[in-house]
Amino acid sequence: MAPEFRPGFRLSAMDVVVLVVGASGAIAAWPVGVEFCVLGVAAILHFFLFCNVFRVSRPLELAWSALFLASVLAQRTLAMPWLVVAAVVAAMTIAVVWLAMRQPSYHGVLWQRINPGLPAWWSRQLR
Repeated sequence: MAPEFRPGFRLSAMDVVVLVVGASGAIAAWPVGVEFCVLGVAAILHFFLFCNVFRVSRPLELAWSALFLASVLAQRTLAMPWLVVAAVVAAMTIAVVWLAMRQPSYHGVLWQRINPGLPAWWSRQLR
């Protein structure tokens, strides 16, 4: 059975569970340190953006995750200012979303405008 063609924004019950559990974990981390809370919120926000809004491919998600972890590790080991980490994470996010939108398989928000050839691409992939 072929997968169903369902581009655009999506939100499943499991996504809501992940968002609620992640947000709860981030809030619970507040007493441990504001940094842990902010890092949790950043991770959950990016999960939502990459999986539900822009529908980023797995390799791009993993690349962002690796760079995110490297940025946090650099902050911890080199005492890099958190503002620098935030700027790096923002730049990485913009780059990942831009790269995702340039793929012939882009199927996130505004796909009709950004990638009008998606239905034809999808049909070719099913052959």
